[in-house]
Amino acid sequence: MTRRTASPLSLVLLGLGAFLLVLAPMLAWYVEPRAKRTPIDVDQITVFEGTGSYFDTEKIKTVEDQHLTITRQVRGDVADSEKSGRAIWDVSTSVDPDKSLPAADPHDSLQWTLERWVTDRKTNKPVHCCGEKPYFEGEAYLKFPFDVQKRAYLWWDSTLGDTVPLTYQGPKKVQGYEGYRFTGEVKATKAGTRQVPGRLVGLPKRGQVMAEEWYANHKIELVADKRTGRIIYAAIGPRKTLRAPGGKTDRTVLLDSQRIAFNEKTQRAQVKLAKDDSSRLKLVGETLPLLSVVLGGALALFGGALVLRGRSAGTNGVNDPHDPNDPNGPDGSNGHGGNPDAEGPHSDISRSALQTSTK
Repeated sequence: MTRRTASPLSLVLLGLGAFLLVLAPMLAWYVEPRAKRTPIDVDQITVFEGTGSYFDTEKIKTVEDQHLTITRQVRGDVADSEKSGRAIWDVSTSVDPDKSLPAADPHDSLQWTLERWVTDRKTNKPVHCCGEKPYFEGEAYLKFPFDVQKRAYLWWDSTLGDTVPLTYQGPKKVQGYEGYRFTGEVKATKAGTRQVPGRLVGLPKRGQVMAEEWYANHKIELVADKRTGRIIYAAIGPRKTLRAPGGKTDRTVLLDSQRIAFNEKTQRAQVKLAKDDSSRLKLVGETLPLLSVVLGGALALFGGALVLRGRSAGTNGVNDPHDPNDPNGPDGSNGHGGNPDAEGPHSDISRSALQTSTK
């Protein structure tokens, strides 16, 4: 009886199907989580624009209804990041009225800060190392964690020097792209002290005083990409004032705006980056695993069916007339093509028929 084996094609299809079925969970549970890492080679500029008041040092008074620009540049320190395994970003932020733009030197700006943010690349939580400045806490600052949830988050406000709770307010579209919207506010809080002429805080008879610097934020609004946590829209309402030592009222307004927000160019750029990053994560976390399951399952079933078909065809009782080992084949004693039994009684060449009698 013939023994048949599966064809090479059926084995290839079966093997490929099994490989794709194994690949699917690897992409979803191993590759995609490792792709969710805060980038370290970042170099981007975001620009806020709005109107408000600021203290003009040349006029020595607060001027109102002025166009204000906040420019923030974020650069990743790749060398230190690779060495530490953290995301290390150097952040430069300047606040300018129109007359100081473009500022050849950031020190010429109305306000300028230079910060160094160090975060865990997976969780986005602050890591206190590597020259971090300032010390900060919370869950989010320049971005939210990956896979943003519909819940409150603690946002770090560097001017306040503390975290601000942000409340989830539902989805919101920015440039046609949907993200999660969060809002919060900062009540007037003493944020530090500054030496100024006494007359700026209602003490004209005193030359210099250590005035209290107070800070508030009318409203913080942030829209984050759901998958990557990237900020695609941001608006703030900062207010900084001076009070006399122990005073209860604001005496001089240093900066005040009801709303300064990402301009159109920044919104478009942030949305494009969010779309690109989100698409890549979706590809390795959802699309490719799903295709691997569907295609792998189909190939495995088809290849397995071919293997079973080949084996069953070889065991269904059909004789192979060309198989020399088949007892019923051409060389077997019972085959139709076999030699006649020379000793058989019905053989034409039987010895009994050819033997001559001696009697």
